[in-house]
Amino acid sequence: MSETTTTSATDGTLLARARTALWQAVSAGDETAATRAVFAALDDGAAAEHVLLEVIAAVQNRVGEEWAAGRLTVAREHAATAIHERVIAAMAHRAPAPPPGSAGAVTVACVDGEWHALPARLLAEVLRHRGHRVDFLGAHVPTPHLIAHLHQTAPAVLALSSSLPTRLPAAHTAITAVQAIGIPVLVGGAAFGADGRHARLLGADAWAPDARAAVDVLGRGLPRPSPGAARLTVDDLPHLGDQEYTLVMRDRRVLVRDTLTALEERLPAMRAYTGAQRERTAEDIAHIVDFLAAALYTDDDRLFTDFLLWTGDVLEARRVPARFLDPALAAMTEHLKDFPRSLALIARGRAALRARDPRPPVPGPASHA
Repeated sequence: MSETTTTSATDGTLLARARTALWQAVSAGDETAATRAVFAALDDGAAAEHVLLEVIAAVQNRVGEEWAAGRLTVAREHAATAIHERVIAAMAHRAPAPPPGSAGAVTVACVDGEWHALPARLLAEVLRHRGHRVDFLGAHVPTPHLIAHLHQTAPAVLALSSSLPTRLPAAHTAITAVQAIGIPVLVGGAAFGADGRHARLLGADAWAPDARAAVDVLGRGLPRPSPGAARLTVDDLPHLGDQEYTLVMRDRRVLVRDTLTALEERLPAMRAYTGAQRERTAEDIAHIVDFLAAALYTDDDRLFTDFLLWTGDVLEARRVPARFLDPALAAMTEHLKDFPRSLALIARGRAALRARDPRPPVPGPASHA
């Protein structure tokens, strides 16, 4: 039997109290207190779905915001996420068994290379509480292993999750391979865009902005695609015929190295960097290259410019001048002088940074970390 999704005023107060208690617990790294906060809300009558989405998911979003603002370390952010995962696992024992004649099984998995599994886990648990049979595969499922598993289990639908836009090429591979064996693919997560534009671009059968919307999509049913050979990438994305994405990814390591070297020449202060500072700078450059490649793959300049603006905000929150980004982009143009789409993307990125508010608001968690 599915749970109601309507929140009364009393429930709202109960959930707000649970959010406060859970935030205090995860901030302190106290798993016992976190579990107590969640189960107290359940014992007081809060629906499990509300606790999952309006308590745990809401607190996890705050964790991301605190990390982006520089008020929470990476270690503490990881600890908070781990606590939430264990609390959800404990809650799973309260999920009702699927009723006889329930809808076909839904496999929930993260894209190859996607380690942010919590959104997928929340979806899996909401589906269970709505009466679906769920096969949750977790983070980072390599596509060949995913296909082999789906051949064995034959679910009605694959729900595929990705938070990072840099995983969109892997998502595209998975979508086409799964459809080729006759299973429809529902996608979700920040990687696919707030409006689902990347889901449509990659040919997914459906997209949902959140867990409740996903339940609604599944309730309407998804027709099975006709089995056959997987589509060629260039059939969906003809702009990839210029090979820029492929060549940038092939030369990624060299591009990061050459950009770092050129940046040290442009910014003499970098020569005094410690080994750790230099390593962090190299990581930032690698992220820029990865998002440039993702923008080339999707032919979506917003993907690249939004990442640069978010990165600028994160750097400023950590008292690192965002002006480092422009000379890094300028250095990249020297390596990419024969890549017109790359040069156009970098030019738009530099223009966006020049127009950026020098006193930006505190950055949100976004989907770039």
